[in-house]
Amino acid sequence: MASWECVLTLDARREVIGGSQTALYDAVQNGADLRIYTEFLHNEHVDVTSASAERVQEVAEFAVTYVIDRRWVAGLMNLRQPVQLPDAFGPRSSMSFFLYNQDATQAIARPFLDGFPAEFSGSGASTEPAAKMPKFHLLDQWDTGTNAPSENFVYDFDVYRFLVSRTWREVFSHDADGQVVHGSLAALVDAFAAGSAIKLAVSGISDRLLDEGEEKIAHETLVQVGSAYYYTDQQLFVAGTHPLVRIKPGVPLRYASGGWDFGWLIARSDGHLVYRRYDPYSLATADESFCGSVRWLVR
Repeated sequence: MASWECVLTLDARREVIGGSQTALYDAVQNGADLRIYTEFLHNEHVDVTSASAERVQEVAEFAVTYVIDRRWVAGLMNLRQPVQLPDAFGPRSSMSFFLYNQDATQAIARPFLDGFPAEFSGSGASTEPAAKMPKFHLLDQWDTGTNAPSENFVYDFDVYRFLVSRTWREVFSHDADGQVVHGSLAALVDAFAAGSAIKLAVSGISDRLLDEGEEKIAHETLVQVGSAYYYTDQQLFVAGTHPLVRIKPGVPLRYASGGWDFGWLIARSDGHLVYRRYDPYSLATADESFCGSVRWLVR
């Protein structure tokens, strides 16, 4: 069983009351898994018309993590469908790509999967509230009426606890040319052949979302591998990831019109990467090939 520890606690005002943001960054940068614990009242967050003030505890997995500008952490849910608590799914099939920054500013992108795409309008930002919740504060809202609406917000949960599991270790890393920076391919292959799980930390994958002339911000995106292969004659390692949400880098990390997508990544030990991009507006896919630096972690 993985051992989880709380490295950062924020109160309802999002002020630090335990641990530190530095401790969170150090853990996630070294590959730690991230979960976030929150508390809320049912009739303040789930159904504001309900008479039930029952306290609800939530722990959510943030399986895609970003470390940005060597100082900032953000986590994303990459597998969640919307739910209507306590017993149903949401009315439309979609992904719920919730995003939490280390300061507990939050966001969601919701690409719909029910076969009814709307034309992308590039509608820009709105500050109209999306829901009448007393603790919900909308920062901005994008692309309402399209197939991929998103918004940035703060919901004042009663507490936020950032929980990490430090079960990963880096065994191999290479630059964009496939040159070894740390460890060895042999160590990765040995761990893989013994059944170890694999996680990738990929540098700069979201740079392709920047507009022309925008300054690059150093960032790594960490995501677990679902399947892997080793070509013994070529000594070539190939891995395919779980779903990955790609966002234009920034501090804090936020959604904006045209500034995000999602897909899957194939990484090779020679530095060659292929990203299968799923366009959330048009529902079309396209493959992007490029070279990149990768750290390979195992557990």
